[in-house]
Amino acid sequence: MNIKSLVIFLLCIVTAKFATAQNPSQPTWLSDAVVYQIYPSSFQDTDGNGIGDLPGILSRLEYIKSIGVTAIWINPIFVSGWKDGGYDVIDFYKIDPRFGTNSDLVELVNKAHALGLKVILDLVAGHSSDQNEWFLQSKEADPHLRYSDYYIWPSFKPEVKNATNPDGKQDYAQLMNSFNNIVNKFVKSDAPRSPYYVKNFFDSQPALNFGFANPDPNHPWEQAVDAPGPMSMRREIKNIMQFWMDKGVDGFRVDMAASLVKNDFDKSATIKLWKDDLSKWFKENYPENLLIAEWFNPAQSIEAGFDVDFFCHDGMYNYSTLFFYGRGGRFGVPAVDPYFDKAGKGGLETWYDLYTYQYEAVKDKGYVSMPSGNHDFNRLSTGVRSTPDQLKVAMTFFFTMPGVPFIFYGDEIGLKHNPDAKPVEGSFGRSGCRIPMLWDGTENAGFSTAPIEKLYIPQDPDPNRITVEKSESDPNSLLNYVRSLIKLRDDNKTIGADADWKLLSSLEKPYPMIYERTLNGNKCIVVINPSAKKVSGEIPCQDGTPEIIGGSYEKASYKAGKNFDKITVSPVSAVIYKF
Repeated sequence: MNIKSLVIFLLCIVTAKFATAQNPSQPTWLSDAVVYQIYPSSFQDTDGNGIGDLPGILSRLEYIKSIGVTAIWINPIFVSGWKDGGYDVIDFYKIDPRFGTNSDLVELVNKAHALGLKVILDLVAGHSSDQNEWFLQSKEADPHLRYSDYYIWPSFKPEVKNATNPDGKQDYAQLMNSFNNIVNKFVKSDAPRSPYYVKNFFDSQPALNFGFANPDPNHPWEQAVDAPGPMSMRREIKNIMQFWMDKGVDGFRVDMAASLVKNDFDKSATIKLWKDDLSKWFKENYPENLLIAEWFNPAQSIEAGFDVDFFCHDGMYNYSTLFFYGRGGRFGVPAVDPYFDKAGKGGLETWYDLYTYQYEAVKDKGYVSMPSGNHDFNRLSTGVRSTPDQLKVAMTFFFTMPGVPFIFYGDEIGLKHNPDAKPVEGSFGRSGCRIPMLWDGTENAGFSTAPIEKLYIPQDPDPNRITVEKSESDPNSLLNYVRSLIKLRDDNKTIGADADWKLLSSLEKPYPMIYERTLNGNKCIVVINPSAKKVSGEIPCQDGTPEIIGGSYEKASYKAGKNFDKITVSPVSAVIYKF
């Protein structure tokens, strides 16, 4: 072979390898990843106090591995005031005693790695607890102590401007994306330092100071993003990440990642902060570690240097029209019947428009991920959508879409949302999704040996509740179906993270939803019918005869035509065709 031919040959190999790969700056393992999210207080208790702990997670690693996932993401485990479920951090460098010790985490990480599992922690980058030593020192009158400028201390409260529409009604979107939003987060303080501080979420969560976009000279507390205080805050965040990653942790999911720079209405300054500094440093020093955003706008977060962002429950870009009952009225989107419901009254247009924009914006750069659920909103198994056949259809959707799949603990067995769960540690209406895991038929379903009244949150009271033990012995269980989906996705990259996606069915006739996944000349077509009716859909004529490789259905037919192919599926069905 001459030199010219050799060069062409090598270029072909390189092109074939990277033509459909994710952004090369991302971890090499990410395109095959499936992440299992654990709310640690509710997963497994080993010391009998009714609250889950790190030894409990460690004891269940073999089970987690058996699902087929490749990584676990653990909600906050640092020392906390527990006014917001661990998101009010007192000490970023120490595990809260309720969960164990720093050594317990290192042991967990080591065992997880031995099993081939990555471990992702939750990083609260935008705020701390008001009990944090940084904040306590910052409250002092002397403004030149080590942590004095870690927080924002307004000397007076500016007048809130009127945010209204031409019709006189309050403009929610404008309010949330304006200076008023910052002023409304001023918290009255008796600190010697100043009469106010700025919070990020609850009053107990003072915002960390990463500076202001275009500081107002009439507001002396508005420091520039490159002022000494905000720059020292950046160094502290890097120190926190480095501290844990040097102990083996594989990355972070960053809470409220878009909240850092204040008065940054278009998020350009926050994007620049991450892109040019924090995420840049992260990738340079830990290229195989993962950075996940809680930003809810992948077009912005991926540009900021994150690898993955969520498309789920919050912000404008969400899947509320697919899964939520009675949620609406935000950002001009009214409450509608969800698409994933047996009534079959839902639609796809709102979700499709929002999702398509984000998918196209980040394609080949990062991932838009739609999780099965998380700690902040209703579980997938909620209300009338709680039977295994319905949950299997939804899981088929989650595992055949682009991006990195995320499973909220318990969703793999159909753990039911408890709407009657009382608020715990700042959860408010979120307690119902944070209920303890159901493992077996022993006391408290194997979650804890504590008296039932001492459990962190009451468990599903149904005497016939599904458990891991029951699911393991049932070949038709949701758990075993999820395992089969993960294996199918791993064996067929055409339904994986990087394959192209296109909706084939009509938005005017939303049932069934039919979409195409293509990769390197291979094709799969997925048919989703959550409704209780037999439905048919037409798609452009496809070449070849398809083979069914997966799904959950009673009957399915595929009839090729001259101009259109017709697919008919039974009620509550999901079918995966391979061409």
